Amino acid sequence: MRGTEALLTMLEDRGVDTIFGYPGGSVISIYNELLDSDIRHVLVRHEQCAAHMADGYARAKNMPGVCLATSGPGTTNLVTGIATAFADSVPMIALTGQVAAGSLGLGAFQEVDAYSLLMPITKHSYRVLDIDRLPHAISEAWDICQMGRKGPVHIDLPVDQMGMDLDPALLDEPYGVKPLSEDLSGLHEAVEWIRGCKRPLILVGGGAMDASKEVMELAMLTGAPVVNTLMGMGIVPASYEMNMGPLGLHGRLTAIELSSEADLIISIGSRFSDRTYSHHDRMKEGRVIHIDVDPTEFGKHKHQCVNLQADAVKAIRALICALGSKPLGWAQWSQHARKLKSDSYIVPDNGAVPIKPQRVMQEINSLLNDDIIVTTDVGQNQMWAMHYLNIERPRHFLSSGTFGTMGYGLPAAIGAKAAMPDKKVMTITGDGGLQMVIQELSTSVAEDLPVTVVLLNNGHLGMIRQMQRHYWNERFSAELLGANPDFVEVAKGFRCRGIHVERPDEIREAIREALDSPVTTVVEIMVDPDEDILPMLPMNPKIPIIKGDCHF
Repeated sequence: MRGTEALLTMLEDRGVDTIFGYPGGSVISIYNELLDSDIRHVLVRHEQCAAHMADGYARAKNMPGVCLATSGPGTTNLVTGIATAFADSVPMIALTGQVAAGSLGLGAFQEVDAYSLLMPITKHSYRVLDIDRLPHAISEAWDICQMGRKGPVHIDLPVDQMGMDLDPALLDEPYGVKPLSEDLSGLHEAVEWIRGCKRPLILVGGGAMDASKEVMELAMLTGAPVVNTLMGMGIVPASYEMNMGPLGLHGRLTAIELSSEADLIISIGSRFSDRTYSHHDRMKEGRVIHIDVDPTEFGKHKHQCVNLQADAVKAIRALICALGSKPLGWAQWSQHARKLKSDSYIVPDNGAVPIKPQRVMQEINSLLNDDIIVTTDVGQNQMWAMHYLNIERPRHFLSSGTFGTMGYGLPAAIGAKAAMPDKKVMTITGDGGLQMVIQELSTSVAEDLPVTVVLLNNGHLGMIRQMQRHYWNERFSAELLGANPDFVEVAKGFRCRGIHVERPDEIREAIREALDSPVTTVVEIMVDPDEDILPMLPMNPKIPIIKGDCHF
């Protein structure tokens, strides 16, 4: 069996049905083998988007996404997408072509040290210098990318090795990966802390994505208010009465205030990052029960803590069992949380022109259901979506968090559509982010992967403009997107549909039409460039929170 055949056979055996990639000389043998494989290949227009599509596929389907690029520039173009997946703990197999093993280090055509380049942004990196080691690399990579804290794994494939033969029996040999350690020794103390606290708060992060059922059981057992990170959207349904919404830099005021008032935070799969937990929403005095599979995340919050190192499902189950079945309750605290939630929403001017982004989110909410997956780009559009969209299910809101990658939204949506073809997929993006990856409109058409693109066009880099307005005395620099294209005509040029919206009463029907369209449709909505996403928590603790008028 040739190395190329072994590679695809092992991926097929693990349920891989799609690879996102771009061919080149060092991987052309793999592309030749794909003609005889059941794996679908999605030809992207830029390798960065192959990684983003594999990322969106993985988040939507809850299995590793696979991307493939040639050596040299093909590999380096993957870097941003792989780093995005690594930052957000997304399982991925990144396959890169490489020059012949004997030519390594000689400056051969399109040679780059991919092994060293990608090591800091992957869980593990392999270079197959002996074709008999290929099955071992694939088998281990598949396990490693999904075990513990998920993330991308890289396999570098020298072109000469992939053309060699290996014994098919090697494909069936077991390759064990050492199981991760667990530590639930603090469980008894955690129970005591919960029973003895007065103002508990549950913080849900992306590490709880596969534990939605257990999180809800714990929430209802304790009656504690729940807040989430950007990565934790949908784990607790937006409609749950004790869901206080997102915490963080642009979180809801209710979540921010409750976080600062709590005396115990039960954190499930959250990293306590600087964008989630800052000086402004930090507990004044309190403790933390921190559930996480990755012990390197413990202790970043500076509070007295009990750390439970385990998979979220296992840890929560153990905690619920130890607490017993009798519901707990803190009536005064719960009443306070409900009042904060009911008092904090201020309805924006729905008839305003230029259109307020809040209105766009309200119209999207009127159309959302369990059959629609939403992806976002990065910037104001992302924060509007996080702040206002009513996400009811996990894996229905996909966004670049820690790495904050502009250009993520469209390719991630295409990847999610490939993963879940029976669902409708919508991306919310801005005119800045879309122009970084706009060529992938062609991919969506060529591969029959239709998505809805809700483009909030304000003619600026909105988040940069907002920061310069509030923190730099309105000294606006490099934030005006001069000479923006006619996005409707550009969409048509890519054989997509385009709809232009300037009035609030046009939004809903335009988006509905796009969702029902058999081809990718760009809905360009002209929004107010001076509308800020508020509140905004400055990184400097001496500067007060900017609250504004139109917010939760």
